Amino acid sequence: MAAAQELVVDEGKVKKAVQSGIPLTITTFTLPHEIEMYIEQVISIFLKQVDQDQLKDYIVYCVQELAVNAKKANTKRVYFIERGLDLDNPDDYKAGMATFKQDTLTDIVHYLQLQKEKGLYIKLVLQIKKNIIHIEVRNNVIITKTELIRIHDKLARSRQYDNLEDALAQVLDDSEGAGLGLVILVLMLKKIGLDEDCFDILGTEKETIARIVIPLDQTRVEKLSALAVTIVNSVNSLPQFPENILLVQKLIGDPKAEMADIARQISMDPAMTADLLKIVNSAQYMLAKKVDSIAEAVKMVGIRGIRNLLYSYGTQKVLGEDSVDKKALWDHSYKTAFYAYNLVKNFRKDNNLLDDVYVGGILHDMGKIIFSNVHPDLMGKIREFCNEKALPPSTFEDMAAGMNHAEIGALIAEKWNFPESLVCAIRYHHDPSAAPPENKTLVETVYLANMFCEYENKNVTFDQIESSILAAFGITSKKQVDSLLERFAEGFKRENQRDVRS
Repeated sequence: MAAAQELVVDEGKVKKAVQSGIPLTITTFTLPHEIEMYIEQVISIFLKQVDQDQLKDYIVYCVQELAVNAKKANTKRVYFIERGLDLDNPDDYKAGMATFKQDTLTDIVHYLQLQKEKGLYIKLVLQIKKNIIHIEVRNNVIITKTELIRIHDKLARSRQYDNLEDALAQVLDDSEGAGLGLVILVLMLKKIGLDEDCFDILGTEKETIARIVIPLDQTRVEKLSALAVTIVNSVNSLPQFPENILLVQKLIGDPKAEMADIARQISMDPAMTADLLKIVNSAQYMLAKKVDSIAEAVKMVGIRGIRNLLYSYGTQKVLGEDSVDKKALWDHSYKTAFYAYNLVKNFRKDNNLLDDVYVGGILHDMGKIIFSNVHPDLMGKIREFCNEKALPPSTFEDMAAGMNHAEIGALIAEKWNFPESLVCAIRYHHDPSAAPPENKTLVETVYLANMFCEYENKNVTFDQIESSILAAFGITSKKQVDSLLERFAEGFKRENQRDVRS
């Protein structure tokens, strides 16, 4: 979110970030009043989306306090540099801090301009993952050991206070302007029921990070989890996987079965044969010549490829694409699959992973597709559940819009006995850090492919993509992402044209 250029909050983008579990970021160099007001509006909309409006005043205070502290830390850097002082030298530090506050207040415009010229930013990151709100205020300076000790000392002292009166009765060191503010922040967090583990300040090689973690009300978490289970139970009327596909899957799982047996079983269903041949001859497999028989297709694609093909094919047969909304979701899923496939092809060189990420990409949003009117009375059952549990109306609206769709899709996949790798791709595609180690690469690939699609559609910005996952693929810059997407988009367009001609 380019807050510095545009101070009108894009409410739709905030809602989408909440529903998808992707981070919202706001970056500024000087933290003017307009940006502070903008941040307050974003926080208000964000909290409303998770039914935590009552936290607004507390969270806004905490974020503003941390942002101001980050700005002061940046100002301190340029002030010390201008005076030729070393932050890490105890004598220089003492000399600098003796005049820092007065000098910078007298000529703050000058020092803020220096910060901007040096690219020293303050970045707010808001995200909800697994019903936990994550708030970070980052600034790109390295915190010194002395500063970190002083801050942790203030935090340790502030945690002993139960009210503001007790805190004010103590002599607080305000030479850096952070003492009393941090005490109030800790008291604010206590007021909303959080313990000391929910807040911390730490340093990395590039940034100082102030982090607040807010688990949502446990009652609400339980209700949302129960709601997800209710939805899954409500789709009992959905057909099981088609019998013809189940028979092929059974053969694939039989170590005694020959490839010829599998091909023969598929060939007994002319419609499935035609559909599978069309997919096998698509650009995904890049076969040297057109394949005309299932026997040849099984040999070319392999057991693993055919097995994965059947999962995606069967899911589409059950869920259908008989509406504009569903068709749009499937189109997005196919693009995600294509991008995931090409990420592996370019960066991983793992043929087994190629098949898995492709089908993972196709199925990652099946929870959303289930919401897309898969059963006539499903929405009515959800409304009834919300009424019974006294859930706020916005809960239903969030669920209908796709919140928790990853968990719901994963539960359906488990119900249909999908392999654990596919269940993980569906469940964790918005939260790859939570994926089990054995499926981490698969999940990270599907996550990145999905984020590339969202980035391409301008639903997210570059800095909302998890940097550690980009780095795992050797991607280090926005320019590199733009270049990759240009190639991927052109390849996807060619594939679609080829499929139309075939």
